[in-house]
Amino acid sequence: MSNLILFESKQIRRAWLNDKWYFSIADVCGALTESPDAGAYWRKLKQRLKEEGSEVVTFCHGLKLEAPDGKMRETDCADAEGLFRIIQSIPSPKAEPFKRWLARVGYERVQEIENPELAQDRMKQLYEQKGYPKDWIDKRLRGVAIRQNLTDEWKERGIESENDFAILTAEISKATFGVTPSEYKKLKGLARKNQNLRDHMTDLELIFTMLGEKVTTEISHKEQPDTFDKNIKVAKRGGTVAGTARKATEKELGKSIISKQNYLGNKPPKRIGKK
Repeated sequence: MSNLILFESKQIRRAWLNDKWYFSIADVCGALTESPDAGAYWRKLKQRLKEEGSEVVTFCHGLKLEAPDGKMRETDCADAEGLFRIIQSIPSPKAEPFKRWLARVGYERVQEIENPELAQDRMKQLYEQKGYPKDWIDKRLRGVAIRQNLTDEWKERGIESENDFAILTAEISKATFGVTPSEYKKLKGLARKNQNLRDHMTDLELIFTMLGEKVTTEISHKEQPDTFDKNIKVAKRGGTVAGTARKATEKELGKSIISKQNYLGNKPPKRIGKK
């Protein structure tokens, strides 16, 4: 699920919280007004609304969203109802099209919750639009499903925080590839937090990522580790299985599976992973 969405080519940041989408109000102001400083526009509007005694500002919530510099910063956000009210204070010919767009975005998310296959279909369409070949997309989507199964398994073991998920994921990655995800991103020249490492992996990198996570899921399901330390050990074991397979593959192919290749600014090649 993407935390970025486009309205008429303008990026709008968002966050899913308490079964609702919350959107960056400044981003919405920028999309509707073409203001060169959307943040300043919103601050001025917010101040005017406060002075007028408007209740609209009560719909604002401070949520941490990724800023252009890659850092997480508290940002004024509002759900669809709040945005509808705020938009009434913004003179823009785009207001009505934006309201229709906003209603559609919210409806699509409800659909995806009720029918997860729709989320997969939309993700598939997005990758197709970016130029990825079908066989790569199939692997990427399968990897998403395997990752979700692993996350569900970790939750069953009492692991809930994103930080703990990141630690366990790093253990699998180190055992599989010899590097953590953050180190892998540096290797591929991916400097921004919102750049997804797996969107820049070759076919074989995706395959071994899936193997490490799938084996970890199976071991965890079988042994049901009841402490975080035990889960770390399981993650290392699952990653080691994939790491052993990777090394054997590299020996047969005579080259490293770990690639510096990324797809920044370029359409992926027709056969990702082949050089």
